[in-house]
Amino acid sequence: MRYFVAVAEELHFGRAATRLHMSQPPLSRAIRQLEADVGALLFARSPTGVTLTPVGTVLLDEARALLDHADRVRMRVHAAAGRATLTIGILGDGTDPGVSRLAAAYRRSHPGIDIRIRDTDLTDPTCGLRAGLVDVALTRAPFDATALTVRALRADPVGVVLRADDPLARRDRLRLAELSERRWFRFPQGTDPLWQSYWDGGRPREGPVVRAVQECLQTVLWNGTVGLAPLGHELPAELAVVPLIDMPPSRVVAVWKEGDTNPLIRSFIEIATTAYRR
Repeated sequence: MRYFVAVAEELHFGRAATRLHMSQPPLSRAIRQLEADVGALLFARSPTGVTLTPVGTVLLDEARALLDHADRVRMRVHAAAGRATLTIGILGDGTDPGVSRLAAAYRRSHPGIDIRIRDTDLTDPTCGLRAGLVDVALTRAPFDATALTVRALRADPVGVVLRADDPLARRDRLRLAELSERRWFRFPQGTDPLWQSYWDGGRPREGPVVRAVQECLQTVLWNGTVGLAPLGHELPAELAVVPLIDMPPSRVVAVWKEGDTNPLIRSFIEIATTAYRR
């Protein structure tokens, strides 16, 4: 199920294999076996990637719920066993160099700690923190921070993602007002309103609903939809990003539950603050 969710969110077997730290052939075999077990195709395959079939779309919601439950079970078992474990939620792109520096520094200082990573989609900016699925989250603000403690780590300028053949893609910079008539991607109903408002550029928008980074990019590619993204991330050649001069930066933050005195979280925050300053 984890393999299936990774492919469904990346919509590309190669990217999913990289995310899962495995080669592509065993991932493809696992998905074919899952399709055989289900008795239906889960993905429509093409040379440029994959799309979910109607059966795959149904299974994706069920698989996410199943994996959330499995994470809760694992946390309860580890707590009962008394093992020193820190579960970290990571939103979106785990290839951020800040994450790599933080991981290396934390391993050096805490070699005996069992680290669990929960990679989450864009519908929950706290990465499962409120649901008790993680101890601390590396994510982006703003979001509802009630009963949470937030530590700012870095601020990234933001641009608009466009298809490379879009006339606006030739511009050096843009303003939000120049995108007022365009369709934007949106998050599902029930997503944190502060989070949704930021990625909407401060006003309600119309457009297709997405959950994951790759869904956002594919929506731009296929529909000409526009959306926002932090600058500095690699994009497919068919897409371009143009800086927005009137958009506040996207803040990378670490967040944990207010009042949580877990010493592993405290040391994690200290190391993260240093790692992201470089």
